[in-house]
Amino acid sequence: MPKIQDKFNLTGKTAIVTGGIGLLGKEFSRTLAEAGACVYVADIDAAKAEAYARELTNQGYTAGFCGVDVTSPVSVKAMVAKAVSETSRLDVLVNSAAMDPKFDASQSNQSCTDFENFPLEMWRSALDVNLTGMFLCCQAAASQMATQGEGSIINICSTYGLVGPDQRIYIKPGQPRRVKPVYYSVTKAGVLGLTRYLATYYAGTKIRSNALTPGGVYNEHDETFTQNYSARTVLGRMARRDEMNGALLFLASDASSYMTGSNVIVDGGWTAW
Repeated sequence: MPKIQDKFNLTGKTAIVTGGIGLLGKEFSRTLAEAGACVYVADIDAAKAEAYARELTNQGYTAGFCGVDVTSPVSVKAMVAKAVSETSRLDVLVNSAAMDPKFDASQSNQSCTDFENFPLEMWRSALDVNLTGMFLCCQAAASQMATQGEGSIINICSTYGLVGPDQRIYIKPGQPRRVKPVYYSVTKAGVLGLTRYLATYYAGTKIRSNALTPGGVYNEHDETFTQNYSARTVLGRMARRDEMNGALLFLASDASSYMTGSNVIVDGGWTAW
């Protein structure tokens, strides 16, 4: 029987991380590379993906990059084809690409977030990226994994896919009301449905599908929001950006070989209240 540390070893494995230059995408890419995998940093910003892959390579890890538009079947298939052509396999897919209102400047005004006035075009765009994009990436990756006979798919969810947003934490005295937009909760809830569907669809195989649900990760948030958010967690703080990495590696590796259709929640106790 292998030692426990051996179960986390990804040497000889190939992984793709979509949204690979995002706050968590970069963490996930580095984590998998540190565990020995050849990691493809995939992002719609190909130049930044290439730069980060080069940074990892210069530090002694094995990494490549892909420019990808997850809403395009052609682009997604090309991403998988590149990884497979260069390494002959694909063992891990991390679906981290998503529209997130914390980072999307186009959604900074109140009219874009109020439910009563939420633009249909923005709703459709979010569905395209957060759900259809994930579907396309899973579809392309699973085709290769089925050929190999094994693989691990990890879909990044959110606490707001489990519970409704606490809109109170976005209130700032003297400023217009801001809310977490409707598409975020709806698409993240859909992530769990897709994850469970894939798990049962590939029943009897070694293709596993699981979700990872992070809580709020500190990213230079203002003091008011940080205090509001922290007060809602059992641990009394936001997460550090590296605190999802252990769970991510667990799901990617043989350490979770008896786990599929599950959701690992790393939220500081947000959903425990």
